[in-house]
Amino acid sequence: MAPSSVVVTIDKSSNISLVEVDGDSETSVFLEKQKTASTKQFSWLLLLKAQRFLSFFPWLTMGVSKTVVSVKKRIALSDSIKDEVKYKERIMYRFIRAFLAISVVALVVEIFAYYQNWDLNFIPNEAMGLLHLSYMGWISFRAEYIAPSVTMLSQFCVLLFLIQSLDRFILGIGFFWIKFKKIKPMIDIDDQSYDVEDPSTFPMVLVQIPMCNEREVYQQSIAAACQLDWPKDRILIQILDDSSDELLQILIRNEVYSWQEKGVNIIYRHRFVRTGYKAGNLHSAMSCDYVKNYEFVAILDADFQPNPDFLKLTVPHFKGKPDLGLVQARWSFVNKDENLLTRLQNINLCFHFEVEQQVNGHFLNFFGFNGTAGVWRIKALEESGGWLERTTVEDMDIAVRAHLNGWKFIYLNDVRVLCELPESYEAYKKQQHRWHSGPMQLFRLCLPAILSSKISKWKKANLIFLFFLLRKMILPFYSFTLFCVILPLTMFIPEAELPIWVICYVPVTMSILNILPSPKSFPFLMPYLLFENTMSVTKFNAMISGLFQLGSAYEWVVTKKTGRSSESDLLAFAERESKSFNEEKIQRRLSESGLEMLGKLKEQEINPVNEKKKNKIYRRELALAFLLLTAAARSLLSAHGIHFYFLLFQGLSFLVVGLDLIGEQVN
Repeated sequence: MAPSSVVVTIDKSSNISLVEVDGDSETSVFLEKQKTASTKQFSWLLLLKAQRFLSFFPWLTMGVSKTVVSVKKRIALSDSIKDEVKYKERIMYRFIRAFLAISVVALVVEIFAYYQNWDLNFIPNEAMGLLHLSYMGWISFRAEYIAPSVTMLSQFCVLLFLIQSLDRFILGIGFFWIKFKKIKPMIDIDDQSYDVEDPSTFPMVLVQIPMCNEREVYQQSIAAACQLDWPKDRILIQILDDSSDELLQILIRNEVYSWQEKGVNIIYRHRFVRTGYKAGNLHSAMSCDYVKNYEFVAILDADFQPNPDFLKLTVPHFKGKPDLGLVQARWSFVNKDENLLTRLQNINLCFHFEVEQQVNGHFLNFFGFNGTAGVWRIKALEESGGWLERTTVEDMDIAVRAHLNGWKFIYLNDVRVLCELPESYEAYKKQQHRWHSGPMQLFRLCLPAILSSKISKWKKANLIFLFFLLRKMILPFYSFTLFCVILPLTMFIPEAELPIWVICYVPVTMSILNILPSPKSFPFLMPYLLFENTMSVTKFNAMISGLFQLGSAYEWVVTKKTGRSSESDLLAFAERESKSFNEEKIQRRLSESGLEMLGKLKEQEINPVNEKKKNKIYRRELALAFLLLTAAARSLLSAHGIHFYFLLFQGLSFLVVGLDLIGEQVN
């Protein structure tokens, strides 16, 4: 036999006999079988892919149907009449609605022109028909008269955008320099003005907790303040209650009494007339005669829970620094992973504290006081004019005036105080409105004082151009104008089209810089970018109302708290102990009126009022959503690519916010 042959012998040769297979024929047979098997496998693979593809449609249909049902419920549960009255008088909403109507009409015309095979970008040599001629006349008019104005406005916004991006980039460099050099404020151990090891030499510290109807958090905030590690005869805790609920006043008062019985130096103050909001509350507390015996004051909002060593980590920084007016600690959030809204807020605030506050504190010795989690030298407050009721940002007001008077600030990034983030869009929106309208009020009031102050020209320029104009006014202005007005407008005026780098590359780069201080948030990069553009409408409206003193500029709404636990065993124990003696304290201290209140409390416990959570329809955001989606449809006709995707997803982002589909519902 040939070397390339194969002999197979079968015992039962009745059916099968000797088979001789040539080597070449054997290879061809195996290849034939392999090809047949591969064809079958490929067919099964195609069938499997088709099955998966077809199974996607029921899943998609179910998801869309559930979303539609959820949207219907939210619309049905919304207080549309109240919202209509609220928004009917707003100029911005009217402008957006008119803009949307014009865009829809323009889209209909463009679609008609598209199916008539009329060129959407240039004028042909011949125009046939009256309608076609009118359309070509519109193209000629927009190219000659409208496009130049839109182009100039877009170039101005792009310039502001680049300036703001440069500011963020420089802040980022400062942040990395601090991290690389491991720079942080140090306590002056050479100064012996007081010895932290000897309790009798500790400075006198006043702790103030302003609150107003803070039912969910008053116990944990009082407990946290009473657990501060400081000599009892060197500290006084003031509970500054502006609550309008009489039952809540009794609960807070008795919580204070329970801590007094444990030997804590704590007092309760209530104002019958709530003027000036938080600023008025703090001003009233500082007017007490005994305040002159104290050197420092620590301010803690009602939802803030400092660690017991908070004062020992902050107050010693004042040693040997007679010109130091403020020591600010960082906020840390107990509910940052609660929902998508809190995650996005955490990104923003991490950049604010890690980068802005830390860089400005190290290189300029100045930053905006955050209103809480800080310790002030009382002398600095008094020499700067004290708390004023002229704006809704009393914390920034006192910080600017102290800076103009030569006081320096220190920011401690490694000292953190627990607090909570707003979990509903309604609460977050009201908070952001106050945070962005107040600085514009303050800028109008402080500009003459800044110009006439004795600080250096560099510090004046920093206050006016960086602190106020760039970070408080320009940012919301260009963000809203560029991405919510000019971009959809350029879809109908292609002669003024924005370049791709403005729409995509620079915003993504800036968002990456914002997320760097919280690297775990990188998966939320695109939602963060879209949400920040969505919030620009609220911030822009607040900025305009504050700058021109419109009706909502002085609106102050206390941010709704949920009372998230800090998971501290000590605080939880104090809270349980306070609850166990609550009824006995009320009955013992408050006689007949107290017994009446106790009866009401028991009645509330037996028949709790379960308020249904409501959804709100935000008409301004919905109008912008439909405007951007209309512009996306126009972009699709012209095959703009990245412009279409950005407009589509930004429109969907506005739609989600407008239907209150982000965050928790509100009571």
